[in-house]
Amino acid sequence: MKKKNILIAGLVLVGLTACSDFMEPDAPSSVTDDYVFSNLNEANTLLNGVYAAIANNNIYGNAYLTTYNLNSDVEFTTSTAESQVAAHNEYKLFDAEADASGLMSTWNAAYTLIERANNFINAAEKSGLKDNEDMLQMIGEAKCMRAMQYLDLVIMFGDIPFSTTRSYDADGLVMPQTDRDVILTTMINDLREAAPKMKLSSAITQGVERCSKEFAWALIARMALYRGGYSLHPNVNDPKDPGTMKRADDYIEYYKIARDYCDSVMTIGTHSLSKDWYQVFIDECNYKVNNADDPIFEIPFTLNVNGNIGYAHGPKGDETAGGGTEAPNYWGTSNGGVRLNAFFRFTYDPEDVRRDAVGYWRYDGYGQPILLNDYNNYCNKWSKFWDENHRQGITSSGNTGINFPYMRYADVLLMFAEAENEINNGPTAAAKSALKQVRSRAFRNAQNFGLMVDAYVEAAGSKEDFFELIFNERAWEFAGEGTRWKDLVRWNRYAEVVFKTFWTYYGKATDDYTYDIYDKFDLYPTDVFYKIVNPGDALYPTDYNYPNKTLPVLKFYKYESDTLVIDNMWENFGLNGKYMPPTTGADAWTQASWFSWQDDTGARPQVRCSLRGYIYIDVEGNKIPASMPELSADMDFSTLPPVRYILPIPQDAVTRSNGAYKNYYGY
Repeated sequence: MKKKNILIAGLVLVGLTACSDFMEPDAPSSVTDDYVFSNLNEANTLLNGVYAAIANNNIYGNAYLTTYNLNSDVEFTTSTAESQVAAHNEYKLFDAEADASGLMSTWNAAYTLIERANNFINAAEKSGLKDNEDMLQMIGEAKCMRAMQYLDLVIMFGDIPFSTTRSYDADGLVMPQTDRDVILTTMINDLREAAPKMKLSSAITQGVERCSKEFAWALIARMALYRGGYSLHPNVNDPKDPGTMKRADDYIEYYKIARDYCDSVMTIGTHSLSKDWYQVFIDECNYKVNNADDPIFEIPFTLNVNGNIGYAHGPKGDETAGGGTEAPNYWGTSNGGVRLNAFFRFTYDPEDVRRDAVGYWRYDGYGQPILLNDYNNYCNKWSKFWDENHRQGITSSGNTGINFPYMRYADVLLMFAEAENEINNGPTAAAKSALKQVRSRAFRNAQNFGLMVDAYVEAAGSKEDFFELIFNERAWEFAGEGTRWKDLVRWNRYAEVVFKTFWTYYGKATDDYTYDIYDKFDLYPTDVFYKIVNPGDALYPTDYNYPNKTLPVLKFYKYESDTLVIDNMWENFGLNGKYMPPTTGADAWTQASWFSWQDDTGARPQVRCSLRGYIYIDVEGNKIPASMPELSADMDFSTLPPVRYILPIPQDAVTRSNGAYKNYYGY
């Protein structure tokens, strides 16, 4: 006798009734496969339930870009806790436990999405409309969403419960925990079968807000690179062991799959990088969908219903307090919780437009800028403040409804370039051309375009040199999108980067140049001078690339060759007694000390504790673990212990599995 499969994800989900809340006015008991798939409209209603699941704030709507956006050389969130907090949920610090708060909610939301996709696919493939071209498109959409969720779960959790059968039809009580390579290979083959039957985005009414043929191709490529990349594998004989980084012997075959499917997207010609880089994200903040440009698939959120894009990103904005006489903050509050590494800004070329998305000030309740003198910077790629019509209003907070571009054409170009380089043991003309397209947009109006595009790319003649270009380009292009730590994992460079990041912060905080192995410390400013300027002021350039043209901004003081230059990017100002600006009087500038990260005990906790699950220095100056080396210019980074980035399966799920699910990696 067939039994219903209980998802040990912490849910008891049943067939089509799992989506009954999206199928009013029919009661769950009246919803059957025959009813739902008797016509395309009813089937589309059920598919909308899958899209609703993908927009859940416990996964793509918020958590994947905030809670589980782990620290690196690009995204960086600080901590002052000297020891593990009671909630056991310091994921970004690699210091979580299986009973961590929020973990079960994310696990449940992820498997709800998978179950709804399985519901749709299993029933649709048995229906009388299964060969209809519109139904085949919808099946492909559900398969894309199922595949992207499995991919992201595999990246975060490693080997996970896996099934492509809905619980209503499944045998057994427990969804089996399955090897990650098997899961990714299965999902790749699933989409390779589905993609030819799907429609191009130009033929879909909703455009890039629905999964398309191009998205299926691009997602195959992304899964293939992760299937061919490194990941942390457990020591099954010792659950306390943190594990070992490795990849499968057949990895090159998956790089070929990635290259071929990226090439399909590039050849079909339905997407481009025609819009200016910043305009892509500004349009998303203004609820504009560009179907033929960079975005290939945007997760469609609904205004005031879901999605924290632009609330978690951009400058922090305070709520308007009562009794003020100035104009209120019309955009409402934003928390600006997605932060960028304090040193990341200095890795950009000064004329790279992407550098403008690094933010250094927040807004009070009356729209006045306040300098962010902190341990990181805001990610200004998206923001509620970029909405020209401030649709959410003064009292709003999250649930911005701003779409998130889960897949972009720039990613396809860079995946193609990376795969070509790996397959051919060096860069081909096609690989260089793909990389140049991404850089061409970043330097479109730059005076040094030729130097930073053609000459820059052509100078990389070896496989290793070209890979370093890809390594850097993906950081600059996708900052704030939650991809950096994942890329570092699949390249087996995460330990190296986290290690360098720690000692860079610690060295700068303590003025210990022992850790300045790239001679960068003297390029970072120690004192900055700034003014608040309003649109229309003499110091506010008309061509200033700040998305909100109505709010005041901060301008920074700098001298170059005895000439006053207003530089919003606050690179090393070279200030001295001769060029110090006035801090009193009519032309007063406000002074702030930058990178002031010490107190009476030495480096402040934000410096010492923010990578605590990997490396940490306590208040007595002891390095933990004691076996961790200190940074030196000639060290072999491959000898570093792996970063325990893998998350534990929630304790409730493990308990309910009756031993079927196990945690390793020291959990």
